[in-house]
Amino acid sequence: MAQVAVVGGGWAGLAAALALEEAGADFLLLEASPRLGGKVFTHRKDGFLVEGGPDASVRYKREVLELAGRFGLEPLGTLPAKPAAYILRRGRAHPLPEGLLQVVPGDFLGLVRTPLLSLGGKLRALYDLLLPRGRKEDESLRAFVERRLGLEVYEALVAPLAGGIYGGEPDELSMRAAFPQLLALEEKHRSLLLGAMRARRARPSREGGSLFFSFREGLGALTARMAAQVAEKTLLATPVLGVEPLGGRYRLHTPRGTLEAEALILATPAPVAAGLLRPFLPQATALLKGIPHIPAATASLAFREELPVEGHGLLMAKGEGYRVRGFTWTHRKWPGRAPEGFSLVRAYFSGEVARLSEAELVRVALEDLRRHLGQEVRPERTFAFRFPEGMPAYRVGHLERIRGLEMALLQAPGVFLAGNYLEGVGLPEVVRSGQRAAERALGYLALAPKAERL
Repeated sequence: MAQVAVVGGGWAGLAAALALEEAGADFLLLEASPRLGGKVFTHRKDGFLVEGGPDASVRYKREVLELAGRFGLEPLGTLPAKPAAYILRRGRAHPLPEGLLQVVPGDFLGLVRTPLLSLGGKLRALYDLLLPRGRKEDESLRAFVERRLGLEVYEALVAPLAGGIYGGEPDELSMRAAFPQLLALEEKHRSLLLGAMRARRARPSREGGSLFFSFREGLGALTARMAAQVAEKTLLATPVLGVEPLGGRYRLHTPRGTLEAEALILATPAPVAAGLLRPFLPQATALLKGIPHIPAATASLAFREELPVEGHGLLMAKGEGYRVRGFTWTHRKWPGRAPEGFSLVRAYFSGEVARLSEAELVRVALEDLRRHLGQEVRPERTFAFRFPEGMPAYRVGHLERIRGLEMALLQAPGVFLAGNYLEGVGLPEVVRSGQRAAERALGYLALAPKAERL
């Protein structure tokens, strides 16, 4: 019997396990697959370093940086590129305006100069300077941007960027759940453009101007350090088939037999957590199942040549006829990802196309790349990774759903949740959710009556 059972060995579960270990708690980490890391998977082959899932973290969020510092890993910034990214719209690749604050333009000149917008679209965006503050209730990303900056800004700039972050169609993403910083700008400054510009000026400069970081050996380097730290308390290839409450503790059924714990952290995808809670928390199960998930996949193509590409990558505006959501020119974004003179291209997919087989994903990625380049190219090596459970979509009302979920969990004291469906899909937010679940579990153990813990 352990004090805490952590189910799920992605970064949320690993962060929870590390926090429990640091506090001196007795815990056990159970992972269904033969490896730890979840969607973070780094593969090295013939001089190429490929990330299967996320390829970067946001530099100015401390959670991943602090973990890296704990294990002596130095952050690796992106290679310089100006402009860093392009958006394909109406058949042409246009530079992404500089000064973007997340998904909103942060300087007037970039907005005025971009060929992505018509003159009418630019004038409509500048009308934001005169508009009053908006309403208090939650609204969709599309409704918010269309209200403040106009439909053209949404379609040309915001939708491709937001779709690259969250996958799927971003129209119905909740402002309060997915983009609270933009609501804060409107609340504080009234004008979104003024607020974004002032926030950009106030933000401290970063080394090399890079907003993102990884590690020389990829994000998998941090996975390996975290995994080694908790290896003695980890069971791999051990799926939890069911959970049974036993009056003050929980029994976990696995192919290796049953285990018991005083507290339980479910650091799994929401659908998996829903299945485990179903027998005794039907309301929590319903709320978890109500969080939409969009299938996701990546395909990386390695070439024995320098491809004619610029910047770090290319995003696709809606209606361009491509099946990929975008490309990252990995060899131009990160140092050491490909041998000298070679190219490494990463395509990412979301929605139904992401359900294709790995071979089909590679084929579609290559077709779209050839179409964009306008020339025949043949990859030296290919890599594909599928995530059928996909990415959670924070639809309007998501925060109310999460509050309802927290209330439902009160019926099962000692059960806590962690994962990318709660408070952010980025790696820093995932780490924070694991750490927060561990803090709550430790608090519960300290407060639980001793008689119930025997």
